Amino acid sequence: MNGRAAEVWTLDAEARSLRQALGRLVVATRPRRFHDITAPVNAWLAEIAAADGLLTLFLRHTSASLAVQENADPDVQADLVDALGRLAPETAPYRHASEGADDMPAHVKAVLTGVSLPIPVVAGRMDLGTWQAVYVVEHRAQAHQRSLTLHYLGA
Repeated sequence: MNGRAAEVWTLDAEARSLRQALGRLVVATRPRRFHDITAPVNAWLAEIAAADGLLTLFLRHTSASLAVQENADPDVQADLVDALGRLAPETAPYRHASEGADDMPAHVKAVLTGVSLPIPVVAGRMDLGTWQAVYVVEHRAQAHQRSLTLHYLGA
């Protein structure tokens, strides 16, 4: 920074012409499973003609979550479901139980794993690693319709 406390610079012309797009994705989940949403999210990016930027995914629920995780071996996902079950068992003495024994553990799992993901977009696709996919993780013991907001900011 040349010895100065702050430095100001001008963005290039492409960066000044950023655009944004909002979308919605609804996922029909099955109980206590990882649901791969990589393909429909990449399809949406193609539909809006995304180039390079940042995608933010936000899951609009408190008893499911989002994860970037391995896509090669389904045993990884099964082991993660089991591990989360050990971290937040249904048999724990929770105060909140009005929506069933699986509800409060699902809230705990969602807090541990999160409901929002920022993902770089390069050349119109999520910049995921070779063995990565994006998942909605259903923590409840019943199927649900889970809704995500997709926000793209980029060129």
